[in-house]
Amino acid sequence: MTDNLKNAAPWATLIIITGMSGAGKTIAVQSLEDLGFFCVDNLPPVLIPKFAELIEQSNGKIGKVALVIDLRGREFFTALSESLNYVKDHFTIHCEILFLNANDSVLVQRYKESRRRHPLAPDGMPLDGIRLERKMLKELRSSASEVIDTSAMKPATLKARIISRFSHLESSMLSVNITSFGFKYGIPIDADLVFDVRFLPNPHYVDHLRPNTGQDSDVYDYVMKWPETQAFLTKLLDMLHFLIPQYRKEGKSQVIIGIGCTGGKHRSVAISEYLGKMLGASETESVSVSHRDADRDRH
Repeated sequence: MTDNLKNAAPWATLIIITGMSGAGKTIAVQSLEDLGFFCVDNLPPVLIPKFAELIEQSNGKIGKVALVIDLRGREFFTALSESLNYVKDHFTIHCEILFLNANDSVLVQRYKESRRRHPLAPDGMPLDGIRLERKMLKELRSSASEVIDTSAMKPATLKARIISRFSHLESSMLSVNITSFGFKYGIPIDADLVFDVRFLPNPHYVDHLRPNTGQDSDVYDYVMKWPETQAFLTKLLDMLHFLIPQYRKEGKSQVIIGIGCTGGKHRSVAISEYLGKMLGASETESVSVSHRDADRDRH
């Protein structure tokens, strides 16, 4: 073991924020700043070891660092890999890679709205740069600790998600995030557990309920009144009460539970709200509820 490794602070955390250009890295770093991270934007990967030294030499004053690293050339991968391996070999610093993603059509729209040029296609079409960047980042995405798809996320939702994901660094609590979604819009790629509630009676076919969501009392009560709903919830809660402590025992810091119905507006929202209330917060877990698609058809 090297002298550096002996002296390094085992509690220190280094988060690498990367991913597709336009996918929300700025919001991510701002969110981590709110959690007390020392943040640096657009850092060359070769300088990562220097920041590891900075963390060690701070004598505990800098324990949480987030570095935003953008793709600027093909040497990016080699430099990033070598730097992270160096940190792991010479310091006892916990490293994570946060990868932000979004689909092509959303990224193109964001570039049009911001009137910015894509860094890999400064003189061409944004889509050309996006496709090239996605190809170059494929390997990095597969090795990321966390992948967040921001295609359907508002800035406030992404901020809440980042805070939920990394707030555990303030304590040893397990973060349980329950999110409703619509299967017709795709399954959340970062969900650890997914449950399909499309078998429940659908409020969509009740005229006066259709405009509302599962957060409204009339829709919530409609979903909850059926015997099959109550039977399902009894079994599901029993499973979750068993699984969640097992995840915490294995050292997971976050569990994402996806509850899906057809459009993500009625049944999945009501069930997610119920689970949030029943699981609640405890001394060992923090519970949050979000709804990815509840308001989608209102726009």
